[in-house]
Amino acid sequence: MTLFVWDAKYKLNIAEIDRQHQKLFALFNDLYNAMQDGQGHAVIDKVLTGVVDYTAYHFEAEEKLLRQHGYVDEALHRAEHAKLAEQAKALVAKHRAGEAKVTLATLKFLCDWLNNHILGSDKKFAPFLIARGVRGRNEAGG
Repeated sequence: MTLFVWDAKYKLNIAEIDRQHQKLFALFNDLYNAMQDGQGHAVIDKVLTGVVDYTAYHFEAEEKLLRQHGYVDEALHRAEHAKLAEQAKALVAKHRAGEAKVTLATLKFLCDWLNNHILGSDKKFAPFLIARGVRGRNEAGG
């Protein structure tokens, strides 16, 4: 089942970032499916760790592009990433320690954050990067 559906409204028309965003959607859906299927702690931990690791990879790639092209709000964008990364790492640590379960509310928070971040902050930088020739072939999703 799909909780978080990729839609054209999320496209930035920057191939690398759009592919990474689609992968994040898929990973969030994998986590949701593992939870819905009643998978054990170890499976949830593995999928959650995959979400956190790929999110860190994506944030680093995005921040590198913003730095390379001199995006004026790069530090603010990086701070948004850092805040979510810290929250996600804390969730993983609490989950591993048995202090917190990954709930639907937690997943909804992560999905809402990603949705708002793409449609807000990411949509702001996309025209800036495109104007500087960052685009690439957008093979994933159009």
